[in-house]
Amino acid sequence: MMRTQVRLLVNGEEHDLWIRTDRTLLNALHDDIGLPDVRYGCNEGVCGTCTVLIDGEPTSACLMYAVQAEGHEVTTLHGLADPAGELHPLQKCFLERGGAQCGFCTPGMMLTAAALKERTPDASREDIRYELVGNLCRCTGYTAIVDSVEAWMHGEHCGDAGERE
Repeated sequence: MMRTQVRLLVNGEEHDLWIRTDRTLLNALHDDIGLPDVRYGCNEGVCGTCTVLIDGEPTSACLMYAVQAEGHEVTTLHGLADPAGELHPLQKCFLERGGAQCGFCTPGMMLTAAALKERTPDASREDIRYELVGNLCRCTGYTAIVDSVEAWMHGEHCGDAGERE
């Protein structure tokens, strides 16, 4: 298989990679760049585990070739966090309200929620549920996830959940 050089803009940083042309964005982000927040799931685009934002839109990284991402801004969950290491307010809400249990689906859920807030800042609970339908969770039953997203979207301060004793 042919290799090509690809320059990817991921979380504000450029990465030059020599990769096979059939390499998925998931493989490039997780294995080549070393971003564990982009997770392997179904490899069929139905579970949401590998969700990233491409120019602000949720995208299944397992269904996109890395070469297709060139020239686009790619955001992973790491891209939401503050450069100083401070948790994003959405992450704080997930921690405080029990939206993250095993954490496997969490990056996809959060990125999908972030895209929704960008498009529809006043999204209703029904809008949130509809938007998250492409992200599967096996732990929470979704209520805690929707509660977390709803609290964040409506400006509720979730405090410093990660700093409690």
